Amino acid sequence: MALYSEKVMDHFRNPRNVGVIEDANGIGEVGNAKCGDIMKMYLKIEDGIIVDVKFETFGCGSAIASSSMATELIKGKPVEEAMQLTNKAVAEALDGLPAYKMHCSVLAEEAIQSALNDYYSKLPKEDAEVQE
Repeated sequence: MALYSEKVMDHFRNPRNVGVIEDANGIGEVGNAKCGDIMKMYLKIEDGIIVDVKFETFGCGSAIASSSMATELIKGKPVEEAMQLTNKAVAEALDGLPAYKMHCSVLAEEAIQSALNDYYSKLPKEDAEVQE
């Protein structure tokens, strides 16, 4: 049995949405000290919709694939839907990750949550209350 699914390998070899959004209105960065992976997510949100998302990941193939898949799962979606994204959903969309690499999908979830929290923190107080 192959260690990684074809989807993991595809998102590792051909990652989607790599880069920086200069005028991002939500930026999140997370890391895992144990493995050394670092993920940074950039969100461009307009009218409650994630119109663009990009990432920069320093890490293993599973971390890159998880970042790539996570961006695909939230791009074009309402913020409320992106808030519900779980690491399990990322791993399932990749047709699974080895158990010892599941932390990569957790990092992807945490990076998105961090970027969304940053977005909410920048909203005027009355707008942030409406979004919650």
